[in-house]
Amino acid sequence: MDKKRIVITGLGVVTPIGTGVETFWEAAVKGTNGVRTIKSIDTSEHKTKTGGEVIDFDALDYLSQEKIDSMGRSSQFAIAAAKEAVEDAGLDFAQENLFRVGVCLGTTMGEPQILDEAINKKYQESSAQAIPAGLPRQYPCNVIPANVAKEFNIKGPTVIIPTACAAGNYAIGYALDQIRLGRIDVALVGGSDPFSSIAFTGFNRLLATTPDVCRPFDANREGMAVSEGAGMLVLESLEHAQKRGAKIHAELLGYGLGCDAFKMTIPDPEGSGGILALGKALKRSEVPSSEVDYVCAHGTGTGENDKSETLIAKTILGERAKEVPMTSLKSMLGHTMGAASAIEAVACVLMVTRNTVLPTINHRDSDPLCDMDCVPNEAREKELDTVVSNAYAFAGNTSAIVIRKFKG
Repeated sequence: MDKKRIVITGLGVVTPIGTGVETFWEAAVKGTNGVRTIKSIDTSEHKTKTGGEVIDFDALDYLSQEKIDSMGRSSQFAIAAAKEAVEDAGLDFAQENLFRVGVCLGTTMGEPQILDEAINKKYQESSAQAIPAGLPRQYPCNVIPANVAKEFNIKGPTVIIPTACAAGNYAIGYALDQIRLGRIDVALVGGSDPFSSIAFTGFNRLLATTPDVCRPFDANREGMAVSEGAGMLVLESLEHAQKRGAKIHAELLGYGLGCDAFKMTIPDPEGSGGILALGKALKRSEVPSSEVDYVCAHGTGTGENDKSETLIAKTILGERAKEVPMTSLKSMLGHTMGAASAIEAVACVLMVTRNTVLPTINHRDSDPLCDMDCVPNEAREKELDTVVSNAYAFAGNTSAIVIRKFKG
């Protein structure tokens, strides 16, 4: 495969601590907690009452009412983040060959609020006939990138990668390959997932949720927080970006995938899948571990994930492990599912360009089994050149990407 350079030229986010890149960044630097009492669903039968809901999003800022009525919240999030990313990149689709522009998105649940609504209508009226005819067509997860592509009239590859909580990184890696293979010039990539009773109930049944806030790497961590959001990036070949005079945020060097196949919901305690993914990412990127300046952790706040991820970092980084900051944005955002690693990729670009490490908030007591530098509670100024971002999912699916400051 041609090792043509791939750059990131556009960023967009929808998150529980702010919609829009600058709003998100300002809140993240302050260590804002986006995990709050849930208002969108009934939690009376659940022990957990908190989650990460997006509270400043108005779909009418991005779409007509007619379009809003034709799609779910995940598609709305994705389009909103994509519009910001496209504007940030200065992309003029009238000047592009639209058959050489692609869309690749990751998701965990697709459009679960559509299914919530359909189930509620069915049981409230005791008849499947109560479900509006158009509702089921809005549910399949492939409609999310299709709706994004339709909004911009994009005619190139339109792909959904539903690899759960690692899906954003998978989508980014897939798009990188498509550009390097010469199939497309530009890609809108990322992930999107909305809050739903289905996801919230599922993770509660797994006994995986925290009763209050998310505390990654803390000795008293009690679990993850179900959340929602979207992250989008514009990727393109360096040649294409320079030809159109684009502003370049950072360079995407490579990615790696792995699978430990240990258990459906628990990672291998030895970290085999994560070690494989991060090792592959660095090897493909031709980056020695000695050059890694920061690790954006998957960092869910569950007992097993955080221990395993600490071991992964120590295995790959060796003696430098405790010197390299490794923080969890999920301490602020909760777990935005398929959007998580896409939002984290946006955050990594911002950290590299602004030489600031975002903190792990809610940290009180250190865990000797998670003894990395988690940058507790307050952001830190630090010169960053090369960063990695991990994302892990059910059934042991693991992924990592490598981002570097653009140097011309």
